[in-house]
Amino acid sequence: MKTRRSATDNSVHALQNIRSGAAKLPHPTDRRRTTRETHNRFTTGRVSSVCSLLLAGMIATCPAVVSAGSFRIYDHSASATGQASAFTAQADDASAGYYNPAGMTQLRGVQLSAGTTLIAGGFSFQNAAGTQANGDLRGSVAVPPPSNFYITANLKDLGIGSSESTAVGLAVFSPFGTLTRWPDSSPFATATTKAAFELIDIRPSIAFRPLPDLAIGLGADVYTFSGAFGEGQVERQFRWPGGLGIPAGTGMELNGRDTAAGFNASLLYTPLRNEDGKPLVNIGLIYRSQATLHLDGQLLAGGTHVADARTTFVVPQVLTGGIALWPVRNTEREWKLELDVDYTGWKSVRNLDAHLSNGLTVATPANWISGYTVMIGTEHKWLNPAPLPDWDVALRAGYWHSQKAIPDQTFNPAIPDGDNHAVSTGIGFMCREHGRFLGVIPCGGSGKTLSPKGLGLDLAYQAILYENRTVAGNINPTVNGTYRTTLHVGSINLRVNF
Repeated sequence: MKTRRSATDNSVHALQNIRSGAAKLPHPTDRRRTTRETHNRFTTGRVSSVCSLLLAGMIATCPAVVSAGSFRIYDHSASATGQASAFTAQADDASAGYYNPAGMTQLRGVQLSAGTTLIAGGFSFQNAAGTQANGDLRGSVAVPPPSNFYITANLKDLGIGSSESTAVGLAVFSPFGTLTRWPDSSPFATATTKAAFELIDIRPSIAFRPLPDLAIGLGADVYTFSGAFGEGQVERQFRWPGGLGIPAGTGMELNGRDTAAGFNASLLYTPLRNEDGKPLVNIGLIYRSQATLHLDGQLLAGGTHVADARTTFVVPQVLTGGIALWPVRNTEREWKLELDVDYTGWKSVRNLDAHLSNGLTVATPANWISGYTVMIGTEHKWLNPAPLPDWDVALRAGYWHSQKAIPDQTFNPAIPDGDNHAVSTGIGFMCREHGRFLGVIPCGGSGKTLSPKGLGLDLAYQAILYENRTVAGNINPTVNGTYRTTLHVGSINLRVNF
């Protein structure tokens, strides 16, 4: 007499099979099978396809979608965001720790900057059948927001050495990321429902001037995850399509984390100065190396551990160059124009193969495409204007265009990537000497060693407008359709100069 298994028993039995490797997951592109075999294995093949797509996207997920080209974040301070991040050749505040560490040689004393970026907006999808879905950032505003912290110090001003041309710094920021949520009822719920990638970069740097007009910066990039920045891991959720005894609609999760290291090298060349020694032309360049993350985590079904999983993701190399010109730079006004060109080597992301602890490997092609972002920015600054003595006031604006990195075949809604345009504007205030910040706090002038010599506030707004993208020929047909994305970004940074 046969004993009938309940759905729960079947689910448990299926999970045991997956753990042990008894349930073989063939690659979805494997066509070497007979018609009968194809019919008998259809369900298993579909599960394999879903697993492949999910695992492909597990690393495509940080605390907000402020991206240009896949999921790289460009905005790391309000002073730069207001200029569409065309800041590589200017790099004249503490955020040089990200944009161009060689620029730290332009700074005196100790300078601090801390800020955050608020992102709102969303995504929409419509397929050929007219089915629609709307996604968001897990809320009206992405939480936690990507934030940044910088500190720089001129060593001579600290009483270390006799040269004014050496500076050190520490930067903490979120270099890559996306945070997305799509409804469980979306046509592609078996590909993704939620995704998060919460990578942070801790960057110590040193900069020096071997020549009066040439500065060089060197630094390390330590990529890691922290619970202080959200979940503290790569995380992706989706719905099981059915098969292997696992009930259709079961919530699945794939996660992982790791720490990896890379390096950066930068330079700042000043071929022309005014009579006060301030730059009239700056040329900046920074190279950020690759780093390899081995994302170790788990595959969960309904909260139950199915298998340990490892996926390798290569953080791409990045090369950014810029030229800044000051048509006006005197004791009353400064007007800067800057053009930056950024290259991101996404071609290093060739596959996202996932290796499960039961010995199975799910082959997942990625074949991402390297691309360029062109950024144009301007800043007009008034120094000690008559209405606001002891203050500097800056107005900023900028534009960028960025190319998509993910081809149609391997596109995943977890990263709503596409060609995009950004328009930015911003304002900055720096209070010095006898001024009072917010009308209350003295900005400087006490003469004490550790007392502030300047207090600043930078604000910026940016609209990121993605071109409509129609995806066709994807390895998961449910993903095919037209995607529309618009994001609104607000940045704020507080600065303190000692």
